[in-house]
Formats: sequence, structure tokens, C-alpha cells
Amino acid sequence: MRILEHRRHSIRTKPSPHLNQAGVRLARRVGETMGDFALVVTSTLPRAFETAIAMGYAVHEQREALAHMPEAVDRELKHPMTFADYMAVVRRGGAAARYAAEQAALLRELVERVREGEAVLVISHGAIVELSAVGALPEADLSAWGGEIGHCEGVRLFYEGGAFVRGEVLRVG
Repeated sequence: MRILEHRRHSIRTKPSPHLNQAGVRLARRVGETMGDFALVVTSTLPRAFETAIAMGYAVHEQREALAHMPEAVDRELKHPMTFADYMAVVRRGGAAARYAAEQAALLRELVERVREGEAVLVISHGAIVELSAVGALPEADLSAWGGEIGHCEGVRLFYEGGAFVRGEVLRVG
């Protein structure tokens, strides 16, 4: 089995694209509880890259596809949303469904690059994490996963036999 952790970046003070000091502290604290990753991929936005480094991980690559959602997708979302809400939007079809499928395909591509027993860390952004999880587990009941993820929170997806077979939400206490 392979594992992919997809987490939201840490805290910043808008409009700055960079983590603030509280964000660095949070990422360091969370990083101390995480395991080893054979591949670390972030969005191209500074706060994602900085989160991985503050967690203690070298970044292997950055992907533009993890940085921004199309406006058509954002228009279909009504925040705040639970994972079940994201699932309902995706099941209606439309831009969010296409985007969730594209994100899931990207996650499959990344997890297939590591060996059995290894893990991938992906750092991106709110809504992107949730939609990618829904795309990766389209038949799962995610209602127990609760609301939107916070800073440094995310999902852990388990990959076996060419597919994501289960997942769990990762909350920061």
C-alpha cells in the first residue's frame, strides 16, 4: 500500500503570500508528528512551499495545478462547506466534478511515482484538498469527516491496486 497526505498550507496574514510567524510555528509543530515522505509536492504559491519547509521537508517539485481553482468551480461552492457538501456538489456534475476528477488524477500520478510502503506529501490550499479527496474517493461516505479543513489539516489517502481505497481526515488539535 502507498499513502498520500494532502494538507492545506499554514497560516498567513493577507494580503501577504508568505507564512506569518504563527504559521511557521504551527507547521513546525505539525511536522514533528508526521512521518517520512519519499516525494513532497506543493503548489507554486509561496505559502505552500514554505509550509513544507517549516514542517521539515525538502520540496521535490511544485505544481501550478495545485495553486488555483478555476472561477467556474469556485462559483459552484458555497462556503462554509462540509466534506458531504463537497461530495454533493461534485455529484451534480459541472465544473466542480471535472476539477475533482482532474485533481484525483494528479494525486494518482504522484502516488504511483513512489514504491509500495512509501508516502507522498502534497501541500496546497483549502477547497482544493477537499475536492481532490472527493475525486479520489467518489463512492465513499465522507459525512463523518466534518467541515472544511483548517491550516495544516488535510486528508490521508490509501492507494492499492491502482486506486485510492480509503481515506481519513487529518485534524490539528
